[in-house]
Amino acid sequence: MKSKTFYSTLAVVMTTLLLLTACGPAATEAPPEEPCLIIGALYGGPLNDAGYNQAMHESVMAIKTNIPCVEIIEAENVPEEAGATSTMENMIQQGAGMIFATAFNHQYPALELSYKYPDVIFEHAGGWEMGANFANFFGEPPDTWYIMGVAAGRMTETNKLGFVASFPLGWTLTFANAFHLGATSVNPDVETTVAFTFSWGDSAKEADATNSLINQGADVITMHVDSPTTIISTAESRGVYSIGFQSLHAQEFAPEYWISGTGYTLGGTLTWLASTVIDGTWEPIFLRCSLFDGCMAMAPFGPLVPQEVQDEVLAVSAEVEAGTIVVFAGPIVDQDGNVVVAEGEVLTPDLMSSVDWFVEGIIGSPK
Repeated sequence: MKSKTFYSTLAVVMTTLLLLTACGPAATEAPPEEPCLIIGALYGGPLNDAGYNQAMHESVMAIKTNIPCVEIIEAENVPEEAGATSTMENMIQQGAGMIFATAFNHQYPALELSYKYPDVIFEHAGGWEMGANFANFFGEPPDTWYIMGVAAGRMTETNKLGFVASFPLGWTLTFANAFHLGATSVNPDVETTVAFTFSWGDSAKEADATNSLINQGADVITMHVDSPTTIISTAESRGVYSIGFQSLHAQEFAPEYWISGTGYTLGGTLTWLASTVIDGTWEPIFLRCSLFDGCMAMAPFGPLVPQEVQDEVLAVSAEVEAGTIVVFAGPIVDQDGNVVVAEGEVLTPDLMSSVDWFVEGIIGSPK
């Protein structure tokens, strides 16, 4: 009995000592290490949008996972240029030596600040400007859109596809064109109708556009907006197939009528860029990387997609990777019958950003 009491008392004493040690003076603890790099990252929308902003956020946070000594400062819902400028200024005042500006209209505020802060490295997502301490990075979506078009062309029963888009920008038109070319490669009778919302994130307009396309007979819906959640949820509620874009989380909103989708997975690329800032080897490069480089990924197929369709889509993906399928190889004709890519020629990435036409078979205005 005495022995039991002794050990019980000893346990209490040891526990008390441990608690006192944990709460003891800071002088007994090792001083915190200085971060090897402070990174500022700003996003045009919310970090949990299951779309573009979430994909960019997860890619940035992968840097911290891969390089633990990095400190990251984030700001979400920064859609305006003035807000972007003040947000980046604030991050730099907090010690940021590298900035990831991820929204479309963050480019020029970041470029202007790069002149003011020549010792800070600026990387913009999807832009085109370059400077001594300013560069940009992105994935290469056109190939993935062609592959998803193949899936849509096989899954449609009405031969009517719907594409909800934000603005008639060159890259958006390129994505819709690639999608339609993929669909018609396996189903020549397919029509694709494009509806613009003229906003990167207006849920009401996105729902209206989706319902309108479905009312016109579209039984497969896809999109190029920041967050696909409203469009996918609306299609799912009406028993219509969807194909996601921007983030692999989009699938969570279509448990039954999901076909597949693609999303940005740039964590490895951004980690490499950050590492070059840390070791002093960073250079301004125009960086684009593809599905086959790991910068994008294809989501799993949905439960209603037949195995033969899955196999065909994966086979097409392999052919695109091998170069036996070139998405924008001529001849390509636009809606008005004009040859926009001649036979023997290929639409190159430097021209895709300025595309102002839809290919034959797409319904809607590219302006």
